[in-house]
This record gives sequence, C-alpha cells and structure tokens, in this order.
Amino acid sequence: MDAFYASVEWLRYPQLKGLPMVIGGGRRKEDDLIGRLNAERPERTWTAADLADIPVDFFPLLRDYVGRGVITTATYAARPFGIGSAMGLMKAARLCPQAILLPVDFDEYRRYSRAFKAVIRDIAPVMEDRGVDEVYIDFTDVPGGQRESGRVLARLIQKSIADATGLTCSIGVAPNKLLAKMASEFNKPAGISIVREDDLQTLIWPLPCRKINGIGPKADARLQAHGIHTIGDLAARDQAWLVAHFGRSYGAWLHDAAWGRDARPVVTESEPVSMSRETTFDRDLHAVRDRAELGRIFTRLCEQVAGDLQRKGYVGKTIGIKLRYDDFKIATRDQTVAEPTADARRIRQLAGQCLKRVPLDKRLRLLGVRVGSLAKADAVRADDSTPHADLPLFQQAPSATEN
Repeated sequence: MDAFYASVEWLRYPQLKGLPMVIGGGRRKEDDLIGRLNAERPERTWTAADLADIPVDFFPLLRDYVGRGVITTATYAARPFGIGSAMGLMKAARLCPQAILLPVDFDEYRRYSRAFKAVIRDIAPVMEDRGVDEVYIDFTDVPGGQRESGRVLARLIQKSIADATGLTCSIGVAPNKLLAKMASEFNKPAGISIVREDDLQTLIWPLPCRKINGIGPKADARLQAHGIHTIGDLAARDQAWLVAHFGRSYGAWLHDAAWGRDARPVVTESEPVSMSRETTFDRDLHAVRDRAELGRIFTRLCEQVAGDLQRKGYVGKTIGIKLRYDDFKIATRDQTVAEPTADARRIRQLAGQCLKRVPLDKRLRLLGVRVGSLAKADAVRADDSTPHADLPLFQQAPSATEN
C-alpha cells in the first residue's frame, strides 16, 4: 500500500493530500480537533462531519512538537527533506518544520487493512499476509494471472482496492518473492512493475545492496568495506568468498539473492509466535513517584494484549515484560506457566511477578507486555475462571536483582 497510514488519513482529511505530513507521537483522540475548533473558532459549530472542512492552517505543525515520539510514516512530499519512518519527531522537526503532524489511529488503519486484504482474497486467494500494509500474492493459478506477464491481474487488483477503499497500492510482479518485493518499490505510488528472469542484469544488478530485503545497514557496511556497493558487485563475488567472509548460511543466501534466486512459497497460513504491546512515555516515569500512572499504563497494556489474543483466537503460556530505562538500557523478564491464558487479569498478575525481578530504581522510558508460546484457543481448554490475587505493581527495587 502507498504511504498507507497517510493515505487513510487523507480519506478523512482530503485537504492535506500532497502536503508534507508525518504521523506519529501519540494516539489519535477522536474529538480532539473538533473540540479545539469549537473552542478557538466559535464562528460555527463543528462536528465530526466537518473534518474535510478543517482549514489547513489549523492543523498542528511538526515545528511545534515537543516530546520523544517517533515517526510512524511520512508522506512522499515530506521524504525529500530527509525524514522517514522511525526517525525521532524532534529531529524531523529540524529537517522539515513545516510538515503537518497527525497522531496515529491504529484502529482505523487495521480496519482498512482488513478491507484491502479481503478484496485481494476475492481475486487471488493464495495470499500471504505480511503486516498491516503488505502482502504477497501467487498469481500462478488465477484465471488470467499470466496475461501480459501479470499486468492485467495487477491492474484489476489496483482498481478493485481503489473502488472498495479509496486507497492506492503499488505491485511488483516477478518469478519469486525476493524480486517482487524489490519491484513493488520501483514505481510508487500506484505503480506496476514487472521483473522477468532475463531482467536481472538490467533492472536488479544496478541497485544498491540495501534494496535486497534481508541486507541491513550493518551487513551493507561490511559489503561496502569490501568494495561491494551494488547487487551486481555482489553477484560478481564467488560464493565461496562470501561464505568465508559472511558465514555458511548468510554467505550462501547473499549469493542466491544477488542472482535473484528465492524458493520460498507464498504461505497462506502462519501462526504468530507471540503478541505484545508497548508504549514509550512522553516523559520519563519513576517506579515509585509515578506508581499510579505506571500502574494504569501497565494495566491498559495487559488489557490490550488480552484483547489482541482473544480477537485472533489465541492463548499463551509465556508472559513477559520489557523495560527501557532513561539511559536506554533494556531489561526483559518472562515466566512460563502450565495453563495458557488470554485473560487480562491473569496476564497482569503474571507480568507483575516479572516486574518484581527487574531493577526499578531508575526512571523508565518504555514499558511493554508480551505473551508468547501461543496456541489456538479452540485447541486448548484453558480454565481462567480461578480467581488470582492481585499483586502490587511497581514496588521499589528489591535488594537482590537478576542480571
């Protein structure tokens, strides 16, 4: 999907389309803008039906942001300024102060995600879900899937998604997932790119190695240190040399990837390993002085994870927590119990026990709750009816702690 979160926001605020815009920093409050408009511009009564009429100059700008949030997504108009996903909003404000800043609305993004995937399944049911805004599709046995090397079916998918949701997507068609992923980035937004087997040298080899999904910044830096800058440079290296310098598994994979080889099938069903929720605080919180606020946040995270599990039909036996301190160090603890659960109160109790095993004498930047060792709820008869005693949350650090 093209700038997915931003595109969903443009359906709500079409007056912002084409402008530099970033999304991040906090969750959307349903009536926040409307409430401010009625307070600051009382010449008319504003309602939720008037979102498209909100003046552009009323929206908050990135230059006025104060906090430690990060960008969830940036529009194409904002990216030439050097800002992008996962960048801190304060840093982005220095690069593009005029960008409009919107809070995230994950509920709405998930709703549109389900909608566009339902459209695809009706056309090409062999689909692998790769997150909120991306899928792999196997065209092989779809009627008409091979016409014009897949372009006809790609156009149909684009039109059907646009008709159903108002959103655009870019599609890469190729013999395998590795090349299709790269091709999908060639002509954004709303593009269709075809990569055939004999296009490898002309379309793929001139690209930087980072364009291969699976080569991160550290691996790329190592490759560049050896004079390997493009995928063509990588393909020119002998496999034995790559194995010697990058290890047997990764070296062999690098060689295959450079030559466009990828045997992975499109997987229509995959089981999640874990589910988690976490939040970064607007300010550092102390386990004692901010105990009440932390307790509320902690309870909400447990309820959110439980809601995710129940909605997707899973239970889990391993419950854990994640803390990031004000010095950016991270602590994690977990425990595994006999009976799996998706009960918010039980998750809260077990996660609270994990908190007793970490130092709580430093200020906290982030808190997270995770449930792992998942199983399908309908295959497990988990009994969560037994009452569990509440445990104190965020008590002072014990004298002896685990490292």
